[in-house]
Amino acid sequence: MDLKLKDKRAIVCGSTQGIGKAIAFELALLGASVTLVARSEEKLQKVLDQLPLTQGQEHHYICADFDDPDRLKTAIDQYLIKGNNVQILVNNTGGPAGGKAIDAKLEEFEAAFRRHLICNQILTQAVTPFMKQVGYGRVINIISTSVKSPLPGLGVSNTIRGAVANWAKTLATELAPYGITVNNVLPGATSTVRLESIIRSKAKKTDVTEEDVMKAMKKEIPAGRFATPEEIAAAAAFLATPAAAYINGINLPVDGGRLSCL
Repeated sequence: MDLKLKDKRAIVCGSTQGIGKAIAFELALLGASVTLVARSEEKLQKVLDQLPLTQGQEHHYICADFDDPDRLKTAIDQYLIKGNNVQILVNNTGGPAGGKAIDAKLEEFEAAFRRHLICNQILTQAVTPFMKQVGYGRVINIISTSVKSPLPGLGVSNTIRGAVANWAKTLATELAPYGITVNNVLPGATSTVRLESIIRSKAKKTDVTEEDVMKAMKKEIPAGRFATPEEIAAAAAFLATPAAAYINGINLPVDGGRLSCL
């Protein structure tokens, strides 16, 4: 299989921790030059200094806040004007806060829509012209298994994640003739800061211990454990490679078998 990414540049969003950071490392190990995107410059610099350079890569970062789409657009445009051509885009943003959909404020839906779908659109529109020019492009969206089966207590997230999945499927059809694939990776419960937050919140609301919440969550997973960020990253990295050229428009669950649907 051709898993080489040497001489390709990847933008990885939300890449200073968790799944995003793991994906940045995996792509760099395959030879890609990686551009990190997050809002903390201090954290970006720290991760940048750790990225592998074994294949002569040149890694960069873009400091941007996804709560400000206009500034994100300015930042990506300025980056690309410098000749930093991108063949791989990984859209990855922290999920909205928990809570029932019926109780959510309109502002929560609007903020999540901007942070996820609008920012994804801005970045994809910015990088696809070069992808079309060279006949190679990968757009990979890190979403959630809620795309296939909504998760209790994550009303806003379920709604917005579904919108992103359908946006991606539409783009997959539109961009396929240019050698560009668009796919979604759907992580199950993964050992990240976000999962820790969800467990704490659920424990507080149900008046049980965090340990009991974790045990109950793991019982729903046939594999009997949470995923590591690196396991999600492996799936995303494969979709970025030449070997995955004929995989397009899919939702790929990486959840230890938890989903009951196909």
